[in-house]
Amino acid sequence: MKTNVGTVDKSIRIGVGLLLILLALVGTIGWWGWIGVVPLATGLMGNCPAYSLLGINTCPLQNQTPGSPGGAQ
Repeated sequence: MKTNVGTVDKSIRIGVGLLLILLALVGTIGWWGWIGVVPLATGLMGNCPAYSLLGINTCPLQNQTPGSPGGAQ
């Protein structure tokens, strides 16, 4: 699997996912809070299937072309 989720994006996904799950556990928002599993999983894996379908990539290292300064070679 190719990484298409950048560092900031990962942090936001993990934070939102954990918050939703926590709120569901304490009963504040109800059962739908378990949807937080999705952003948590995509943040931990570093890959978002929806990003792949839409051609989005927030990972800066993957956006650079080989041979460019700082690019993967």
